[in-house]
Amino acid sequence: MKKLQKGFTLIELMIVVAIVGILAAIAIPAYKDYIARSKVSECAATLGACKTSVTEFYNTKVRMPGNETSAGCSTNASQYCNSLTVATSGNISILVDVSETGATDAAGAANDCALTLLPSVNTTTNEITGWTGSTGCATKYVPAQFR
Repeated sequence: MKKLQKGFTLIELMIVVAIVGILAAIAIPAYKDYIARSKVSECAATLGACKTSVTEFYNTKVRMPGNETSAGCSTNASQYCNSLTVATSGNISILVDVSETGATDAAGAANDCALTLLPSVNTTTNEITGWTGSTGCATKYVPAQFR
């Protein structure tokens, strides 16, 4: 009579542990990037709210606001974002706090980086026709509009 095997052999257990280790080595860095990107997205959402205010200001007064206060943008810093500014050209910038988000600048250094929205203005019809994003942050951390 043949004896039935009970349990797993040592090699089977070692293979399972190796597979779990490989998956964890891939998943943990990807998860950290995902978390950093979600934190930077909060700054992009703050820019979106200010973008609406700048557009409304331009549509009513046919000129760009002088600063963030005249545009009606909130300048309160959040946990992940610092110092929102609106330039006289209509450019809106916000500084991403790298120490809180875990994101890096484009060179890979742990320096604060900025997200900037630039308006496209049609001077014939006096309207803002769109917005273009630019950034000093590493592209893997920013939303698609800033890549």
